[in-house]
Amino acid sequence: MPRSKTVKLTHRQQEVLDLIRSWIANSGYPPTRRDIAEHFNFRSPNASEEHLKALERKGVIKVNRNTSRGIQVSGMYDDRTIPVVGRVAAGSPILSEEHIDNHMSIPHTLFSPRADYFLTVQGDSMMRAGILDGDLLAVHRTTEVRNNQIVVARIDDEVTVKRFFRGDDPGKIELHPEHPNYEPIVVDLGSKGFEIEGIKVGLVRLD
Repeated sequence: MPRSKTVKLTHRQQEVLDLIRSWIANSGYPPTRRDIAEHFNFRSPNASEEHLKALERKGVIKVNRNTSRGIQVSGMYDDRTIPVVGRVAAGSPILSEEHIDNHMSIPHTLFSPRADYFLTVQGDSMMRAGILDGDLLAVHRTTEVRNNQIVVARIDDEVTVKRFFRGDDPGKIELHPEHPNYEPIVVDLGSKGFEIEGIKVGLVRLD
């Protein structure tokens, strides 16, 4: 069976999902089909239903059609929870469903900028930054990063958490650990695949 990955939404589908999440956050319950139609100036609630069906097929929402407000946002798309990502397999997206171990009932907006997921830390290479094995690192997805920020980076097919540095040589990146027993990782961009997956915006330590 092929691996299930995060889905791609059309622009309108994303707008409908954002409206549903905003409605739930502000009022505590989802919009009706008529509410959605009025917001987007659809001709009828039937147009809303078609968008809901598309989102449901993609696993983004679940719809109970026995009630007018029976829309439930699926876990990883729910702004009231944050997905917890376990071990990331080589070459596959961090937020692939097979990597999501759990969801924490913590609002994304508790962190600034918002946390898109928690990554379970493996190892002690960032110990002096207060990041320990088993901690949940709150990560904001972005490709924009400044020197000295703690980042989640992908080197070829491996994902690591380190402190980011770009020096005078535009062809090289340095990723520094926070532990005396580990050496910095020097990435030659001409020979290695490199990508920033996100930046650290917080930390949760479970008892």
